[in-house]
Amino acid sequence: MAESALFQSFFLIFSGAAIVASLALFGRQPLLVAYIALGILLGPSGLAVIDNLQLLSDMSSVGIIFLLFLLGLDMQPQALVSVLRKATFVGLVSCTIFLALGFGIGWLFGFTPLECWVIGMALMFSSTIIGIKLLPTTVLHHKHLGELMVGLLLFQDFVAILCLTILLSDNIGNMHLGQLALSYGSLPLIVMLAWGVVKYLLLPLFTRFDRFHEYVFLLAIGWCMGMAELAETLGLSREIGAFIAGITLAASRISQYIALSLKPLRDFFLILFFFSLGAQFDLAMLPEILVAALVTTAVVLLAKPVVFRYLLGNQSEQKVLAWDIGFRLGQISEFSLLIALLACDRNLIGSAASHLIQATAILTFLVSSYIVVMNFPNPIAIKDELRRD
Repeated sequence: MAESALFQSFFLIFSGAAIVASLALFGRQPLLVAYIALGILLGPSGLAVIDNLQLLSDMSSVGIIFLLFLLGLDMQPQALVSVLRKATFVGLVSCTIFLALGFGIGWLFGFTPLECWVIGMALMFSSTIIGIKLLPTTVLHHKHLGELMVGLLLFQDFVAILCLTILLSDNIGNMHLGQLALSYGSLPLIVMLAWGVVKYLLLPLFTRFDRFHEYVFLLAIGWCMGMAELAETLGLSREIGAFIAGITLAASRISQYIALSLKPLRDFFLILFFFSLGAQFDLAMLPEILVAALVTTAVVLLAKPVVFRYLLGNQSEQKVLAWDIGFRLGQISEFSLLIALLACDRNLIGSAASHLIQATAILTFLVSSYIVVMNFPNPIAIKDELRRD
């Protein structure tokens, strides 16, 4: 019976996701919004046809591990230096402003200080999916706009990793600083160990057996999972271990092949992640957080373009270019959803704060997508003069 129920859940999730994803593409919406909406529809707050959320949530956490592994693989050390040099100042100042805005909104609506900090963290980041996917490929790879976008998003990725490291510490809620320092003290040891294993074991194995694609795929997954479990054992988190596993492989010739091979597997689990996120969204909480979510959404949609316009303008960027980047980054991020989920799971924030972040993410994804699609060059523009592949 359990096997039948699991198969039925998979049938409903992936067949339903195929339908709602098609509708989302016709509506020029990010697919992850469709997955979240499907979770709300089929979960306990909707039709309640799927109720084994804990199993799906546990499985979907694998997708987050793969996401951070691939994020590490894509962080080529040589490319990072040039793009981050241009984006660091703007990234630092903008993250500080949005952290303060989020803290202020949380304080205004009566959340605890720790919840205010987490809300502030969630507002610091912009969506890679919307920022990159709605940027024409020729601009992404060959224009100054593309370089700045990638630089800012990469800087935000580093800040997100730092935030996740803090939230994923078992001790942050109780502030046992000695144990926290011990956990972080193991971080450089893990990095050195990973670098040594990659250089003296994995790369020789990849070089010798690279024609056996199945073996390369298996070894990459084993390395990712092994480092994830080691980090968890040493008091960090599986996600941090997976990121270290990826970034220590990033400079190798095989890294991009591994990244391409694992993306379908990552996407499979990420669909489960966003579905389970939507399924856990309690519609009964909506009246409690609706006003706060609308205020937070309005602040994000108005403040982010203005802040990026001002900061980039002071960096001698053209006014039109600065506004373009500002509106493309005018939402919060997939990382914001992850922060909300992890912080709630570890009892750092309450259900209301978590639902506030989730509702703000969904609303800003929807509105900012329409703003970009209707006003700036993008691959899925309705107007012919704005459509750029």
